[in-house]
Amino acid sequence: MKKIFGLIIFFVIGCGKDDPKIPDPAVLIFPAQNSECTTGVEISPTSSRVDFRWNASKNTDTYQIEVKNLISNSTQTASTSSTTLGVVITKGTPFSWKIISKNNESQEETSSQTWLFYNAGTETSYAPFPAQITSPSSGATASRDGNGEVLLSWIGADVDSDISGYEVFLDVADPPATSVGSLASGTTELNVAADAATVYFWRVITTDLEGNTSDSGIYSFRTQ
Repeated sequence: MKKIFGLIIFFVIGCGKDDPKIPDPAVLIFPAQNSECTTGVEISPTSSRVDFRWNASKNTDTYQIEVKNLISNSTQTASTSSTTLGVVITKGTPFSWKIISKNNESQEETSSQTWLFYNAGTETSYAPFPAQITSPSSGATASRDGNGEVLLSWIGADVDSDISGYEVFLDVADPPATSVGSLASGTTELNVAADAATVYFWRVITTDLEGNTSDSGIYSFRTQ
């Protein structure tokens, strides 16, 4: 009887299904990071179809593409089992894009890196990409250092590689109107004085050598 019971346990355990495998992140190919996409197929005077491409990722059944207009902050999404997909987007506009890898047998999803690009238009000089806020993330709780300051940081990029500087605005009011620092292009962080237990709003304006500007959009954080 013990032998039979043991065999039943072994059979149940041994024949169980393997845990679903988490998909690997996809590796993006095109449009390239911080580039101008000039190969789109014209759909109208204001839009073109761009064929996005990425490498296949392991343990993946479907891919979801997310293409975000960095001016309007609207996002287009679509799903495919292929590693290329055409999306109609506005000309002369900055976008970000990423790929979400999905496995039909798993609830886990894996995101690729997020890349920025400009969809080519009639422009000969492009405004910088809106600064990407890295810390504090919007809605986060930020710790003050021993001087009662919070470190703000972001990432700047430009197709023309001619960023001249950044201006940071911080305030307890929304939108923030108080400039707390003007920084050269090589500096993408700033320590700012902040009161405890207070909600702050902040944004970064990026300027290039042609005088073009971009706005990061408004982010908020609460101090401890």
